[in-house]
Amino acid sequence: MRTEEMSYAVKKVMGDSLTPISIFQSVKGRKKCLLESSLKHEESGRYSFIAADPFAELKGINGETVVATENSVQEVSQKPIAHLKELLKMYDIQSDESPVAGGAIGYIGYDEAASYENIGQTPDDQLAMPDTHLMFYSTIISYDHKKHEITVFKFDPERKMSHSALESDIDDVISQVFDFSSINPQPEQTEVLQYESNMDRKRYEKYVEEAKEYIRAGDIFQVVLSQRLSAPFNGSPFSFYRNLRKDNPSPYMFYIDFEDYIVLGASPESLIKVDGSTVTTNPIAGTRKRGRTEEEDTSLAEELLSDEKECAEHKMLVDLGRNDLGRVCETGSISLSKFMVIERYQHVMHIVSEVKGTLKPEIDPLDALVAALPAGTVSGAPKIRAMQLINQFEPVKRGVYAGAVGYAGFNGSMDFALAIRTMVIKDQTAHVQAGAGIVYDSIPENEYEETINKAKSLLEVGR
Repeated sequence: MRTEEMSYAVKKVMGDSLTPISIFQSVKGRKKCLLESSLKHEESGRYSFIAADPFAELKGINGETVVATENSVQEVSQKPIAHLKELLKMYDIQSDESPVAGGAIGYIGYDEAASYENIGQTPDDQLAMPDTHLMFYSTIISYDHKKHEITVFKFDPERKMSHSALESDIDDVISQVFDFSSINPQPEQTEVLQYESNMDRKRYEKYVEEAKEYIRAGDIFQVVLSQRLSAPFNGSPFSFYRNLRKDNPSPYMFYIDFEDYIVLGASPESLIKVDGSTVTTNPIAGTRKRGRTEEEDTSLAEELLSDEKECAEHKMLVDLGRNDLGRVCETGSISLSKFMVIERYQHVMHIVSEVKGTLKPEIDPLDALVAALPAGTVSGAPKIRAMQLINQFEPVKRGVYAGAVGYAGFNGSMDFALAIRTMVIKDQTAHVQAGAGIVYDSIPENEYEETINKAKSLLEVGR
């Protein structure tokens, strides 16, 4: 595909009377999305992004690719990630006036790995969703939490609009943003959801014991076993998201309306971020529930950092993250910018590290995503064998869970969260999935409880 210089327009306006939530509610259009962060006073969480009305969509289904626009649906011979590279190059836009110069927003699911790795037969597809679903936006609103300013970026993918026409469209968007008539000041009360698991305690604990047999045989060092919890859902998905972000603020928070289903979440973990030539991933492994008092909380954190099993597991997954980046980064560039620190969330605390590297000049940023997907923290080690065992034990395809949610910009920037603490709402049913890392001395009862504690950030929203 031929790359041509794209015409675009950018406008900045003061936004101190706005919030990402108010902007999302005010902006008109279909298939709206919101990406934000609780780290509003740090550079990594400085911007929130809002978009609507995608001009194209890419879906990956069992390794096959479909691209849809308003007027056409086309099957493509390339695999989804390979074609995504082509589309991003086709709309290459280099602009330093906006943090994101248009791009693709959505998810790349865990099962997309089956299109480029031999992980055996995938389980049943209970949710009937694409393995990958990305929507391409020509207009993106960026909210700068540092300057309290909004930037509206727009380009014409058809290359037909004049610059003044692009600016006129931006003025329309800005008018919508400051029209507060459609805003609901308070979210609806979130109903208590009654979940059922696709794997009861007895069955989960049986699989833990079977996984330990593979570990003792030297097949693997670790495997992450998950369960899916589903419940009828008849409320407002966006109200649910608003309550989630209040109860469980996280580095990565997202709400994406694909119309046939909604993906929302509050993830603590970055799968991969590319900013210029710098690549970052932050492994999270090692979990305790939060204490009821400050003293108990401190004691639990100290206990977690002195737990040999948890620390050994974390170090192994940090090494796996280093190896993943080593496939795409310059030799000698990989470093640990954060190592084994405690980060606290509403229901749990985790051990967290951060790995950085410099992308090789000939490597596409999406190659870094492929190298990291799925994260070792949700699969295991060695990764391929662990994924084969996951397909053997778990009764259904993981789908979005344990994949990636985020954006790939036309300007080469990219930021994808690990899809944990994530909910899919489809056909008036909410689905949540959580896993635990199984190692040679895992206690089945404890691993089962860990999955429930991790899921509580979604199970108990609004309680």
